[in-house]
Amino acid sequence: MKHIFLLDADETLLDFKRAERESLLQTLSERGFRASEQVAARYHEINDSLWKKLECKEITRKELLTERFRILFAEYGISLSVEETARAYFEGIASRGYLLAGAREFLIELRKRGRIYIVTNGAQYTQEKRLRLSGLYELSDGAFISDQIGLNKPSAEYAEYVESHIPDYAREGAVWVGDSLSSDKACAETKGIDFILFAPQGAPAGYAGKFARDYKELFRLLTE
Repeated sequence: MKHIFLLDADETLLDFKRAERESLLQTLSERGFRASEQVAARYHEINDSLWKKLECKEITRKELLTERFRILFAEYGISLSVEETARAYFEGIASRGYLLAGAREFLIELRKRGRIYIVTNGAQYTQEKRLRLSGLYELSDGAFISDQIGLNKPSAEYAEYVESHIPDYAREGAVWVGDSLSSDKACAETKGIDFILFAPQGAPAGYAGKFARDYKELFRLLTE
């Protein structure tokens, strides 16, 4: 039976899209630019594409933090300081640690079956603060933040670090859960760890592995 649960944070337990949207709209509004929902949606696309590049080591984390605003501002003709906007947004998103509906109850029950570890990419400052605000530190047995340990998902080195820093770790007793095939599934595969995709909208075409649409289904898959 699985008893070591490696859970991704954003869009698996935390409502990152809400935090991202709110922080962006507030940051721009405070600087005199009233952004539309279209602008927020476009920012999400840009940010997501750059995180994919980071996973493939095509861009650095430092470059990502400002490049997403450079692209957005160029497309919409926004004449604000990229660096200052990025700093303000960074602070804004750090102050927003929203759990997805049902996540808390799910974690409380799952922790009765074993140990929970958070495996997340992201800046140490923002992720630590969001994990604390959301209560995830209290609901888990530890967290592995990519920026803190100097390694990113989906590298084999990141997975190796996680394995080597969990007491009494047993690979056959571990399972990795996340919303990303390119990050979470790939990371799990580097170590031969079972993987479950968290996909409220359903699994993407061509995916043949285990997936859950909600926490009830996820709990069943994790504890069967």
